[in-house]
Amino acid sequence: METSTEAGPAGGRRRWLILIVLCLATLVLVVDNMVLTVAVPALTESLHASAQNIQWVLDSYILVFAGLLLTTGSLSDRFGRRRVLIIGLAVFGVASAVATLASNPGELIAARVAMGIGGALLMPSTLSILITVFTDEAERRKAMAAWTVVAMVGLVGGPVLGGVMISHFWWGSVFLLNIPIAVLAIISAVVLMPESKGPWRKPDPLGTVLSIVGLTSAVWVIIELPKGFARPSTLIALAIAVVALVSFGIWETRIAEPMVPLQLFKQRNFSGGSFSLTLVQIGNGGLLLVMTQYLQFVLGYSALKASLCFIPLAVAALIFNTLGAGLGMKFGNRPLMFVGLLICAVAFVVLADLGVDDGLTKLFVGLFLLGAGSGLAMPAAITAIMGAVPPEHAGVSSALNDTVQQTGAALGVAIMGTVVASRFTAGMPASVQGTARKSLGQAVSTGNAQVIDAARHAFTHAASIAYIAGAVGVTAAAIVSFVVLRDVKAPASPSDGEDGSVDSSTLVAAEA
Repeated sequence: METSTEAGPAGGRRRWLILIVLCLATLVLVVDNMVLTVAVPALTESLHASAQNIQWVLDSYILVFAGLLLTTGSLSDRFGRRRVLIIGLAVFGVASAVATLASNPGELIAARVAMGIGGALLMPSTLSILITVFTDEAERRKAMAAWTVVAMVGLVGGPVLGGVMISHFWWGSVFLLNIPIAVLAIISAVVLMPESKGPWRKPDPLGTVLSIVGLTSAVWVIIELPKGFARPSTLIALAIAVVALVSFGIWETRIAEPMVPLQLFKQRNFSGGSFSLTLVQIGNGGLLLVMTQYLQFVLGYSALKASLCFIPLAVAALIFNTLGAGLGMKFGNRPLMFVGLLICAVAFVVLADLGVDDGLTKLFVGLFLLGAGSGLAMPAAITAIMGAVPPEHAGVSSALNDTVQQTGAALGVAIMGTVVASRFTAGMPASVQGTARKSLGQAVSTGNAQVIDAARHAFTHAASIAYIAGAVGVTAAAIVSFVVLRDVKAPASPSDGEDGSVDSSTLVAAEA
């Protein structure tokens, strides 16, 4: 294999430029996912979309994205992480352009499926390239903190930017945001980024099919949970998911060259970190969904004003991600993750105390604490997880971590949505019937002052219960991280240059 000889100061400078490319690639995914929530009312009216159409616009992406993650992570290890990243960006950018031109729900759903494929291609590559490029522990922590901050900024900034775009242009303009970011990231990747890949392994077609079928079915079950677990379609999907995923696990432990190295779960940092993040994502998964409804329907804010309320979350994440990079070197991942998660639990308790007439002070305190805790805990968790990953499996291991978190987030949305919906209905007066009894939005749309007031109080109480459940989940994650994780100082690799340049055994010459 022809190897890269990049080293020295130039290599050091290039690493940080590569980080910018990885942050751009992450930004395009996060912004797209968040901006679509703002565009739903406008595209519903413009495309004459039914509620089922909108559900498929939202769900088609996550189904394809989650179902393909392990496969695309394996492909990036085999064929090159930069190559797969560029292909993913190109697919995502082209699909975004197609989405802007959609004239009916079917065309938009097809574009969202293509965007899910592009997202699945580029997401594992970003984190795997990051840990391959940044071999020095201190630099890796700083890079991980920057990468996490960009994701948080996109999480908050996406709806704000989307609200501005929709107020001045048409609904399709929200997808235009992806195109220049994707183009810039592709050009930068071609110019700056070296190729990296693992050693060649035999394809695993059976494992690929089983993982796609199992993960897609599992996510479908989670999405359908709020509609009722006993539905025949949900039970069939659950049976398929269990059979496929169990078969996948057995098969991957029997073959000589598995697609996914499941033995990683024998490592405390990988298994403990992954399980902790899953619990966190379950707690956080429905936060934005519930909080957005609280801001818009209970407090009466516009979509844009509601989005601006999340700024304290982003500011705190920025500050504490930066602090966490230095503190992690001094204290290690385990205490940083433990303290950060406990702060998140306190944030949920603060948010659980929100009432129908509260001002913004309590809300901002809760969101700031949540951003601070996440800023300390999340980079430490991901650093611990990926630090346990051998370079040759960086892509598929990153995909495995992404899959666990995506599943946790989807489960969190389903659980929190179900809890809030059931408690909301139970809290509504018996005199209120029809859809207004089951939906806050429908209750507000009646225009009846008494119904609206009852709905506001019922929803706030239901949200409080959900936030308490989130606090319990995050506290459990803190306990798991403290008990399971270990901070082990890895010896310096003899192949690592003093400047932290990339290990040449995992790099091939850039295709300039």
